[in-house]
Amino acid sequence: MTTRPQIWVDADACPAAIKEVLFRAAEREQVHVTLVANQWLRTPPSRFVRAIQVPGGFDVADNEIVDRVSAGDLVVTQDIPLAAAVIGKGALAVHPRGELYTPDTIAQRLSMRNFMDELRGAGVDTGGPAAFHARDKQAFANQLDRWLVRFRQTR
Repeated sequence: MTTRPQIWVDADACPAAIKEVLFRAAEREQVHVTLVANQWLRTPPSRFVRAIQVPGGFDVADNEIVDRVSAGDLVVTQDIPLAAAVIGKGALAVHPRGELYTPDTIAQRLSMRNFMDELRGAGVDTGGPAAFHARDKQAFANQLDRWLVRFRQTR
């Protein structure tokens, strides 16, 4: 038996605006959305939305997602190593700002992440991410819509 693709959310750092987009899509498209975090999350009453709370600890939520994800699923995450791991299992990964991680781009993103970690470790102030804007939400919604087109074909 094959299961229908679903959406996994690395929810600890996912913007509320993106969660709202996902909650609406879950109802509209009848796609299962699972939020994974090391804290309790409030979710709307829906048979398509659920939250899994994992214990605190380094990469615990990420490991839970990797253990459960299947080929064809979509993972929403800002975490580059998590994106690489789920791509390795045949899933798709998208950043909450709409960047689709692909097998072609993930190695470069991992290298850049490691380089920035080295800079920070050496005391260089690399700054933080830019503020989340409406254009980021729209870019994410566009990527989600592309995935949902493929999802509809599995019904």
